[in-house]
Amino acid sequence: MPGTDDAILDALTAEKPAVSFEFFPPKDDEGEEQLWQAIDQLKELEPTFVSVTYGAGGTSQDRTIRITERIARESSVLPVGHLTLVGQSTGEVETVLKQYVASGVNHVLALRGDPVGGPREPWVTHPDGMAHAIELVELARRVGGLEVGVAAFPEGHPDADGLELDADVLVAKAEAGATFAITQLFLRASDYFGLVDRVRARGSDLPIVPGIMPILNFGQVARMAELSGAALPPEILEVIEPIADDRPAVRRAGIELATQLCRDLIAGGAPGLHFMTLNRSTATREIFDRLRADGLI
Repeated sequence: MPGTDDAILDALTAEKPAVSFEFFPPKDDEGEEQLWQAIDQLKELEPTFVSVTYGAGGTSQDRTIRITERIARESSVLPVGHLTLVGQSTGEVETVLKQYVASGVNHVLALRGDPVGGPREPWVTHPDGMAHAIELVELARRVGGLEVGVAAFPEGHPDADGLELDADVLVAKAEAGATFAITQLFLRASDYFGLVDRVRARGSDLPIVPGIMPILNFGQVARMAELSGAALPPEILEVIEPIADDRPAVRRAGIELATQLCRDLIAGGAPGLHFMTLNRSTATREIFDRLRADGLI
C-alpha cells in the first residue's frame, strides 16, 4: 500500500512504526482544559494522528465534534473523529459526517459503539438507524472526502461467535472501504498477532494498529478489561496483584509492562502504536521516551 495519498496509510507503511494518541471528551470545562494541556504536551512527540472518542450522550457527542474540529482548525496534528451508531438515526449520523468534512476533519473511526447501559447489555438499534459498523463505513464512503478506520478485537468482539467469524467481519469492513483498524484493549502480544494472522489468511492487508493502555490503576484496568471482554493474563496478575494497593508501585510496573508489550509488538511488525491516554500525558510520554531511547520509534 505504499505511495498512497493518505497521511495515515503512508505512516502505517513507513519504515518506523507510527504513533498516535486517543483522548476522550471531558465532562466539563475544567476537564477540557486538562485535555488541551495533554494535547499540547503530546503534540511535541509528532504523532501521526490523535483521535477523540465519541460518547453515547448528546453533550459528550457535541464535545467530541467540537474538540476534533478545533484540533483540525488550530493544530498541526491530524485529527481522527470517532463516530458511533448509538442512539442516532442514519440521517443524524450522516449530518455529523458532513460536518466533519466541512470543518477539515478527513478521517473518521467508524464504530457501532457500546449499547446504552454498557458493553454487556443487549444492542438496540435506533428505529431509523443502523445496526452494524460496516453500514457506517459504507455511509462514510458515500458521503465522500473521508478515510475510514474501524475497530478490531484481538480477543474477539463480545458479541462475536468465535474468533474466525470476528475476523470475517473485520475483513468485510475493509472490503467495504475501511483503510485501517485500531484494536481495543489487550494485554498479550500473542492475541494481537493471532488477529493479524487471521486477517492475513483471508487475503487482507488491512493495517491493524494495536491499542495500548498502561495499567496505572489496577481496579480501573480490570474493570475496562471485564467490560471489553479482554483477559487479564496470569503473568500480568502475578506482577500486579501483590502490589494492587500500592498505587505508585502499580504505576511503575504498569509502565514497564506496557513498554515491553510495545517492544514485542514492534519486533513482530506492528505498523504503529495507538496510546489510550485517558487525557493525561505523563505515562504515555514515559513509555514513548523509553521506546525512543531503544531506537524503536
